[in-house]
Amino acid sequence: MAVTVATLVAEAKSRVENLTADDVAAELAAGAALLVDLREEDERKRVGTIPEAIPAPRGMLEFWADPTSPYHRPEFDPEARIILVCASGGRSALAADTLRTLGFGRVAHLDGGVKAWIASGRPVAA
Repeated sequence: MAVTVATLVAEAKSRVENLTADDVAAELAAGAALLVDLREEDERKRVGTIPEAIPAPRGMLEFWADPTSPYHRPEFDPEARIILVCASGGRSALAADTLRTLGFGRVAHLDGGVKAWIASGRPVAA
């Protein structure tokens, strides 16, 4: 029997650090983390973004994060604290697990994603 995406996400969440909106807000306020928004541009435009987040479409994450890749971006430092966010937490959990596999030891994700951020009363930018 094939594995479902729900199973993959649940397994990823069991291996990564799952943060609440309050946790993420505290880390951002302390200047302690890089927040990466994995959603596509149309999603960010439609819903808004967490003001401190940098965009990194999910399809490019591994290429931008890998220091040996010709597409590597320096903000993706394997030693840095990186928090990933998507719409509801599935893509960010899978991506956090992938970065963990690539050697990022301080990676986490916003469980519940931007939806949880908004539900907690936190601001988004257009």
